[in-house]
Amino acid sequence: MSRSTVGALALAALVLPLAAGCVSNDDTPSAAGTGAPGRLTVSSTADACAVSATTAPSGTLTFTVKNDGTDVTEFYLLAEDGLRVISEVENVGPGISRDLVVQARPGSYFTACKPGMVGDGIRAPFTVTDSGTEVGPTGDTAAQLKAAETQYVAYVKDQVGALIAGTKAFAEAYKAGDDDTARALYAPTRAHWERVEPVAESFGDLDPLTDAREADLEDGQAWSGWHYIEKDLWQPTAEANGGKEYTPLTDAQRVVAADDLVKYTQQLVDEVNKPGFTFEAFQIANGSKALLDEVANGKVTGEEEIWSHTDLWDFQANVDGARVAYDGLADVVEAADPELAAELESRFTEIDALLAEQGSIEKGFTFYDKLSQDQVKALATAVDALSEPLSRLTATVTGA
Repeated sequence: MSRSTVGALALAALVLPLAAGCVSNDDTPSAAGTGAPGRLTVSSTADACAVSATTAPSGTLTFTVKNDGTDVTEFYLLAEDGLRVISEVENVGPGISRDLVVQARPGSYFTACKPGMVGDGIRAPFTVTDSGTEVGPTGDTAAQLKAAETQYVAYVKDQVGALIAGTKAFAEAYKAGDDDTARALYAPTRAHWERVEPVAESFGDLDPLTDAREADLEDGQAWSGWHYIEKDLWQPTAEANGGKEYTPLTDAQRVVAADDLVKYTQQLVDEVNKPGFTFEAFQIANGSKALLDEVANGKVTGEEEIWSHTDLWDFQANVDGARVAYDGLADVVEAADPELAAELESRFTEIDALLAEQGSIEKGFTFYDKLSQDQVKALATAVDALSEPLSRLTATVTGA
């Protein structure tokens, strides 16, 4: 799951998010410091989120976010209600700068830094004024992107339809105490979630309610969802549980946990099937990169499925989702940057081949704790190799 606060798709009418830029480990001054109206700097520390301006004209905005603190931080552009996330950059380490690029329409927003990646963050009002210029693509490109959006929405609806069916079967087996069946259904059912997780993340608290890891919980936060049940199905030893004996859930607690999982999943199904649901091409491109970030931040490290070790099912599903997102935009990329299109095709093929050596979602994968260090390293290298060109996808699609 994403390690961040999440937002809503309804903001497409206000903002068309673009891709976050690459990480830089040096202190070279960014062009964002030149004072151009659409380029802003952000300094994030433990107790401040200093943005170089509180207003900017509509159009393409670039926030160059520098972590001047000692904890990993995140930066958000939030909607007027302060709840919905327009776009974000995550996992900005101390001393590192990352760019967040958005295409913003006139309106009221909030900027927010989240040092330590917990809590509500340090917020301030931000206003986008009307520059008088059109925001977004036009002409043939606009038509191609519209077709990509239609295709992707159909894919999302198909995946969440399979997800709710599998989740109901999983929940019934778990409530009935049929743990063998529940374990068998766990990973392949979650694959449908992992393929479209950027969409799920955009609907309020659905992502943390459904997919929070225990390590991500804040003090006092109730735990629910897939990983809550995962721990009960693959019960840890005291050594693996912080030195404490694990207490299995009671039958009544199992019913609540299973019913909550179905309830939250049904909410996702209901949202994507609303008549007005859409997912902008810019969001699709950003989502493709976000899925690779999910792999890098959880699956490659083995932290996502810490009890079941079914990380490779998630890994494959994230790559599947990223590939489908890219394929819908491929014609635009090939026209704008043939070399990037060729590199992305090559990198996707490479990572799929490595995963195929370990199995498949349908037939099963090697459990992650059974992989050798060399196998883990090869997968991590392939993720890095795909992540870099994928980080250029949205800017290429939009012509930014």
